[in-house]
Amino acid sequence: MDFHFTPEEQAFREEIRAFLDAHLPDPVPEDDPGFLREWNRKLREKRWVGFSWPREWGGGGGDLIRQFILKEEMAARRAPALGLDFMGLTWVGPAIIAHGTDAQKAEHLEKILDDEEHWCTGYSEPDVGSDLAALQCRAVLEGDEYVINGQKIWTTSAHVASHIFLLVRTDPTVAKWKGITCLLVPMDSPGIEVRPIENLSGKASFNQVFFNDVRTPVGNRLGAEGEGWRVVMGALANERSGISESTEMQRHLDDIRELARRASRNGRPALEDDGVRRRLSDMEIRIEAMRLTGLRHLTDQLRGKPSGSETAINKLQRGILEFEMSELELELLGSAAQHQGLLQRQTLAWHGTVIGGGSPNIQRNIIAERILGMPRK
Repeated sequence: MDFHFTPEEQAFREEIRAFLDAHLPDPVPEDDPGFLREWNRKLREKRWVGFSWPREWGGGGGDLIRQFILKEEMAARRAPALGLDFMGLTWVGPAIIAHGTDAQKAEHLEKILDDEEHWCTGYSEPDVGSDLAALQCRAVLEGDEYVINGQKIWTTSAHVASHIFLLVRTDPTVAKWKGITCLLVPMDSPGIEVRPIENLSGKASFNQVFFNDVRTPVGNRLGAEGEGWRVVMGALANERSGISESTEMQRHLDDIRELARRASRNGRPALEDDGVRRRLSDMEIRIEAMRLTGLRHLTDQLRGKPSGSETAINKLQRGILEFEMSELELELLGSAAQHQGLLQRQTLAWHGTVIGGGSPNIQRNIIAERILGMPRK
């Protein structure tokens, strides 16, 4: 691809930088709900939340290259996210735009942008492991309602979500990926029970979700019955493409490098240790490879090619790197106890990023089967 930006694109980058200079405090009060609401309001005024969404549904109507510039600049400056509902903005909203009725778009899209709805995704189940197509949570059509029974697990943010993007089995007689349907279900529906699961840092982001005769209207079905697999594969590809991920990873690596300056090994700064320097250099190279791979995906998208299995490459690399970076961070924290606390809790909370959207082994399978054409065992 051409790595040069047009004068108009560069002007947009300068506009973002000027906005951040004027409105982003240092340090960023990330745990202040009032600041985050006000920050989201300012971004909405600029139509930068949902930047590439259609303007008729509240988005910015922007192109992909400017969206990339926007995300890159925000990540580089450690700004809060573009919008407060990550799942709603990353894959639920785009799935509704692609497959939803006008009524569903009118009901949900602007509420996602305005932080009036918060979404979780009901994919994983206790007895099907990594085989998403083998899910067993059932939905039976009774009149103009689906009746849902079953269980989901590792459901991120279900304890605070207003809605769930839910995959259910509606036809057990056909091939397993053909009998799946996607439903948009309010979390306050009678019969839904949420049980939080604590992670290693003592916080609960994952949950078990139980459905006991939960009723939801047919109008809450996203796409046709039996097309849930197609809907969710597009949603997952959108989540995995993450063209600004490498900037976030570089930011994390900068934090580790600064920690290595403060920590000590054998009476010297850890950053002077050859082993630590090699590990940091290796991570730097792999993050740069992620950046270039992300730009390749961006180029494909700019040429009209939808995100496909290739997005699993960066998802896999990020999963491996997150684990290795957290491991090094914990080693360094052991000799820099005064800097523990928040850093340590963040280091112990890597599971959501690594496992969410498909574990590293899932990404390896996708790469092997769909890109390299290797046979399944």
